[in-house]
Amino acid sequence: MPKTSARLLSLLSLLQARRDWPGALLAERLDISPRTVRRDVDRLRELGYPIVAFKGPDGGYRLDAGTELPPLLFDDEQAVALAIALQIAATTTGAGIEEAAARALNTVRQVMPARLRHRIDALQVTAVERPALRPRPQVDSGVLMALSAAVHAREVLRFDYTPASPPGADDNGAQTPPRRVQPHHLVAWGGRWYLLAWDLDREDWRTFRADRITPRTPTGPRFTPRELPGGEVGAFMVGRFRGSEGSGDWPCHGEVILDLPAAVVSRHTRDGVVEELGPNRCRLVLGSWSWPGLAAAIGGFDADIEVVGPAELKDAFARLAGRYANAATGTPPSIR
Repeated sequence: MPKTSARLLSLLSLLQARRDWPGALLAERLDISPRTVRRDVDRLRELGYPIVAFKGPDGGYRLDAGTELPPLLFDDEQAVALAIALQIAATTTGAGIEEAAARALNTVRQVMPARLRHRIDALQVTAVERPALRPRPQVDSGVLMALSAAVHAREVLRFDYTPASPPGADDNGAQTPPRRVQPHHLVAWGGRWYLLAWDLDREDWRTFRADRITPRTPTGPRFTPRELPGGEVGAFMVGRFRGSEGSGDWPCHGEVILDLPAAVVSRHTRDGVVEELGPNRCRLVLGSWSWPGLAAAIGGFDADIEVVGPAELKDAFARLAGRYANAATGTPPSIR
């Protein structure tokens, strides 16, 4: 590579590494004169790179955002990371960008040097998702961009929302008024996209599935962000899906003693507390969204169970015992 071209690539790499570069420091890092730095900056500008000069005691240069996308320079690790990320995005994201990600991956691969192409070709990512009861909904990328823009601008958002209809429900075509919310976060959760927002009409926090949102324009006035209960988006979403209204914890907790080694129980307990009581005996504290759900989860362990408490958990075991007994004998449930 000619010396000048190599120097331009080195200069471009430095400009991409940090926001502001004093001219003297660039000259020192490249082992050239400040005058040569100025000439090289002019050459990069001619190639389409928007490099801004700033004045001051440490006057220097900044690679600014431009209206067009000029050629980019990645080091080896960045190029490989980008290719891996595009492979994952090209499988399924729920954001409707799979085809664009595949085309971008092909573009990146074509301009890679041979040593990097071999590394990428050797790493083929196969994404296997857990089977879903229903097809995972796809969200239009334009909707995601509109929601994200409203979140970033802190502007009131109006949208039509299609709620989930229970099985057998009759849609009479009635028009519902648009929702008015203060959008705070766009969240990817469990393969779906959600808008976390303060509902102005219901005066409470709500989560909306993005695939059911149809944004309206224009957006409303700007707002001051509210403090999210608990202060952390992940904990808040966990709490909402667990039905604990923002506390982040399960609404139902129980304690039992199982005739199983603690090591065995802990391998199959995601967020419970397991305490060893003996070689084949342990204490388990576990939570769930309901008492029958908690009893059923504990019943999944193939062991005798001693319920420590509370009484609601004992009642749930009794109800499940009756249902299981009827199922085993083929006895129909009693009509109440």
